[in-house]
Amino acid sequence: MAAALMPHAAPVLALPPLALYVHIPWCVRKCPYCDFNSHAAGPELPEEAYVDALLADLDLDLHLAENRPLVSIFFGGGTPSLFSAQALDRLLQGVQRRLKFTDDIEITLEANPGTFEQVKFRDYRALGINRLSIGVQSFQDAKLKALGRIHDAGDAQRAAEMARQAGFDNFNLDLMHGLPEQTLDDALHDLECAIALAPTHLSWYQLTMEPNTQFWNQPPTLPDDEALWAIQQAGQALLAGAGFAQYETSAYAQPGRRARHNLNYWTFGDFLGIGAGAHAKLSSRDGRIQRLWKTRTPRDYLNPDKPFRAGERELSREELPFEFLMNALRLTAGVSAPSFSERTGLALDTLAEARAAAEARGLLEADPQRLQATPRGQLFLNDLLQYFLP
Repeated sequence: MAAALMPHAAPVLALPPLALYVHIPWCVRKCPYCDFNSHAAGPELPEEAYVDALLADLDLDLHLAENRPLVSIFFGGGTPSLFSAQALDRLLQGVQRRLKFTDDIEITLEANPGTFEQVKFRDYRALGINRLSIGVQSFQDAKLKALGRIHDAGDAQRAAEMARQAGFDNFNLDLMHGLPEQTLDDALHDLECAIALAPTHLSWYQLTMEPNTQFWNQPPTLPDDEALWAIQQAGQALLAGAGFAQYETSAYAQPGRRARHNLNYWTFGDFLGIGAGAHAKLSSRDGRIQRLWKTRTPRDYLNPDKPFRAGERELSREELPFEFLMNALRLTAGVSAPSFSERTGLALDTLAEARAAAEARGLLEADPQRLQATPRGQLFLNDLLQYFLP
């Protein structure tokens, strides 16, 4: 059911917070389940050329920042921890010459246990990088082998320990469940190992088969729906008991440690995106909201004869309800109802018909002050979002 639109949209006068996403597209090797824009690294990474390109890319988009400071920076990939501290230092200094940082800026680096070196991580921390996201996926060697990972369980444990020794008091562990031939005991063992390492944040999400991956073409044997449900229920209870509050579909945090960069996405904040295949979402003071994306392959991105920007489009008024809610409704507590108008420039009444229908189905809370999925709506989020399609 499409949301009925009011005749006029209120202008967006106050711009949302601004973040920066930096994509570093190289990995040691491509994992069979991965559909991200990642590419196997050669013997040498073109660090200098890539940093030059990132800063030139940022220069072209700088006017879209509208003089806002950065509230967060996220180095994603790929495997950003393949880059040297010297390269990241030059990049961060270049970014800071162009954009102000808030005093409490969150700067996150994704890292894989197989690329950990303690001296490198101390250097990263000295640069001002203050949060790590470590791609553990499992603490069982057989499961890691099935996933095509280059590290083993011991590497995963040492990575978390080295992160803390390097001065990181805020780090996330990435874990998957629903792995090939995984049992409930297997899944809970992984969570127990992760909790024992005392991270401040856990990303715990189900393995899915994505098109254009090796697993899509040669699918492994995965747990059935009944087993997946048992894993989900028991795992959430274990995490809650250990003090990890679920605040998003697959995100769990200790008090005060929610991922601020990701929260900016989910509350429809703005973000610049630089690097091969990076995406961005930017608002302007006249109420326009646009998405843009960058050239996907590293070869083309580094080619001076090709543009950094691969495409852009302005979101229509008809698209905005869905675009806003597909992010906001991932949050277990939802968002305040007025934030819809603040972020989209549309009157809240725009959602009235679709809200009433979703509430009648028990998918959306009947709370005039909030936009929040019910527990049933969280389980059937795609069904809930159908009500807000243009």
